[in-house]
Amino acid sequence: MSILVKSGRVINPATNTDNILDVLIDETAGKVTKIAEDLGEEADRVIDASGCYVFPGFIDMHVHMRDPGQTAKGDIATESRAAARGGYTTVLAMPNTTPPVDSPEGIRYVHDKAKKVGLVNVLQVGAITKGMEGKELSDITGMKAFGMVAISEDGKSVMDSGLLYDAMKIAAENDLTVMSHCEDKTLVRGGVMNEGNKSKAFGVPGILKAVENNITARDIFLAQESGARLHICHVSAAESAEMIRLARDMGVHVTGEVCPHHFTLTDEDIPSAKNTEYKMNPPLRSAFDRDAMREAIRDGVITVISTDHAPHAPEDKAGDFTTAAFGIVGMETAASLTHTELVQKGYLDPMGMARCMSYNPAQILGIDKGDMSEGKTADITIFNPYKTYTIDPKDFVGKNKNMPYKGRQVTGRVVCTIMGGKVTYELKEKKKGLISKMLKK
Repeated sequence: MSILVKSGRVINPATNTDNILDVLIDETAGKVTKIAEDLGEEADRVIDASGCYVFPGFIDMHVHMRDPGQTAKGDIATESRAAARGGYTTVLAMPNTTPPVDSPEGIRYVHDKAKKVGLVNVLQVGAITKGMEGKELSDITGMKAFGMVAISEDGKSVMDSGLLYDAMKIAAENDLTVMSHCEDKTLVRGGVMNEGNKSKAFGVPGILKAVENNITARDIFLAQESGARLHICHVSAAESAEMIRLARDMGVHVTGEVCPHHFTLTDEDIPSAKNTEYKMNPPLRSAFDRDAMREAIRDGVITVISTDHAPHAPEDKAGDFTTAAFGIVGMETAASLTHTELVQKGYLDPMGMARCMSYNPAQILGIDKGDMSEGKTADITIFNPYKTYTIDPKDFVGKNKNMPYKGRQVTGRVVCTIMGGKVTYELKEKKKGLISKMLKK
């Protein structure tokens, strides 16, 4: 069986390709077999990608699948559907589940279940410490043997600097990425939103930027001393982005990611303390910080766009900012928000979008992804940059819908996702659902 993706604008950072081309896929082998102009239509299926970008499949480095143990929030099947709809072909699952994924058996459980679902490549991240208690290191080497590519204590920081240094040394020896959630818990003090005018107006405890900045600085220095490959998760503060720039100038192997909510929203957008869809960690910052995130992406200081996709059941988000859970879903809207807020506003070009959402994550993790060249795995995202629509959580396919973008108009939409040569998502017309029609400008 073969699939021909016809007449799309193929954008592949691995080869610096940006041209109108056809892509032929061997569906059985799951590989790209040929990329060239006008290959004809001798294939079992033809997808007309006229007017669309044909990207290497998106990679989300920061996803909460909520499995095992938190399946009221989401599970591998539901969040795999959300990933495919968002154009993702590979995601990294964070370990702060119930129980935390801190063992080879935990890694195997997630990988096996994801393969049975078969909609997205799920790479499980291992917890740095046993039980995520910050007291004793997990079996990092053992987890790597089961396919783990990164370690993290996401949801919190390892506050014991010596213990984290030891973990970084092991990660460096095993060619693993250390993903750091930067949060000085001694400074949080019950904070629920950014320390600023809105927290004062609502009368709720604020979160200082130093909560993030302190640990960003510490972890950079530990990476310098240990030789670890450090990735700073969900950067939200201008100072943290600047520290990443300075550290890279010093030769530290450090990268960073930013989430769409941190380059699209600010704390001033929060309507009231009861609008808990706006509650996330790190919190929405000031307009100065939001603009700094955009500029850091533009300047190549921050090289990855991730989502920190964190589904919650409605009861988790009930109440107000002082009681509701932190978290926002993001995989189904990230590409559209990135295109609308960064590409259309000149912070990125389409090649830059492909780098931040596919090629760069693959390079940071050291995985054979983010490249749709001939002979490579056919992980492909087809994106219509002209399609304008209004975000409606009723359309979401993930288990829960906690996010603040309802009613927001965006331009650009994922219309087809191909993972391993298999179509895992296609945007349907209401009547016949012919993708060849949907992919036209």
